[in-house]
Amino acid sequence: MHEILLKLWEYLSHDFVIYALICETMVSLCASLLGTTLVLKRYSFIGDGLSHVAFGALAVATVLKVTSTLPVVLPVTAVCAILLLRLGQNAKVKGDAAIAMISVTALAFGYLLLNKFPATANIAGDVCSALFGSTLILTLSSSDVIISLVMCALTVIFFVVFYNRIFSVTFDESFAAATGTNVKFINTATAVIIAVVIVLAMNLVGSLLISALVVFPALSAMRLCKSFKGVTLCSAGIAVSTSLTGIILSIIIDTPVGATVVGVQALVFLVFLVIGKIRRQ
Repeated sequence: MHEILLKLWEYLSHDFVIYALICETMVSLCASLLGTTLVLKRYSFIGDGLSHVAFGALAVATVLKVTSTLPVVLPVTAVCAILLLRLGQNAKVKGDAAIAMISVTALAFGYLLLNKFPATANIAGDVCSALFGSTLILTLSSSDVIISLVMCALTVIFFVVFYNRIFSVTFDESFAAATGTNVKFINTATAVIIAVVIVLAMNLVGSLLISALVVFPALSAMRLCKSFKGVTLCSAGIAVSTSLTGIILSIIIDTPVGATVVGVQALVFLVFLVIGKIRRQ
């Protein structure tokens, strides 16, 4: 136990670990707040779809040797998020089909670009890092922390100010529109925010594991809580605690951060699932 504490203390002395803890907390909080709405609207898979889009945009920026990839990846992901919501409202292209269509195309396009125009000799390592976040966490800087804090503050403000409208749009868009709610604005703002969250989360868990940050906390909270507010608050608590636990656990047992965080969230979901069944009985 003493050795574990010494190892943990040694890692916590590094700036990138502190940056990772702060960024993971902020990103998880944002993802959980919006995740409840996305899950209830049956758009839980949008996180996975947008993460693939972000991977494709990242591949383009890498091939073009862009120094800062954020100005390239973020606008592309945000535009695709808005398109996904618009396509999801079109009877000819259902939401799940639109997400699958865009995400698979972006993922394949990104891998083809990296394969044909490799930025480094280690293509497999670059792809693995982008998909699973295995080494990207080492590149976090103070600017990433500032961006995460600002993004978290904006998300919380948006959620608090427009809480009643978000609640209405989540359960019945037609009724919300009839009562004067600007449904397009709420959907567009939600899409842009979730796109930013996903782009930031790529450095922590990788593009293939991002949807876990959106889905697992909300689903876990729904096993115990019945009200929208209760689910949202419980989801936020689960997201933050599991993310911090995952990072600390990955340090102790020397495992990839992204996979460890997702594993902890999956385990917590199973525990809440059992507790929920016991309560119902």
